[in-house]
Amino acid sequence: MASTSVSRVVPASPQRVWDLIGGFDALPDWLPYIPESTALEGGRVRRLTNPDGDAIVERLVSFDEAGRHYSYAILEAPFPVTGYLSTLRVHPVAGRDDVAEVQWSGRFTPDGVTDAEAESLFADIYRDGLDALHQALSA
Repeated sequence: MASTSVSRVVPASPQRVWDLIGGFDALPDWLPYIPESTALEGGRVRRLTNPDGDAIVERLVSFDEAGRHYSYAILEAPFPVTGYLSTLRVHPVAGRDDVAEVQWSGRFTPDGVTDAEAESLFADIYRDGLDALHQALSA
């Protein structure tokens, strides 16, 4: 099993960040790579569409409002992995209430690619996503 994790300090309080990203169906609000999300099964499943029109279907596995994190599994996607489980988490930064650290991590089994290739793919996705989040919070 391979894994990767990316974190970034963003210019907003942990609660403001969570208010933006904490909804399982909220990716289009801050992630340009995902322009469309449809909530299914009472919000426990989301069907995402990327700019190429590919479908990505994900199931919410755990959600912790007080801890400001959720985990999800990919059910269907154009990625070369199986058994994908990811967590998006907002951390406070000690001594600061005007910034937060956001961590996006995942573990998965590569399918047809090396561990390093799969890890690089998701590290790039997470990094680009957190860069987009930083821009959204800076606007």
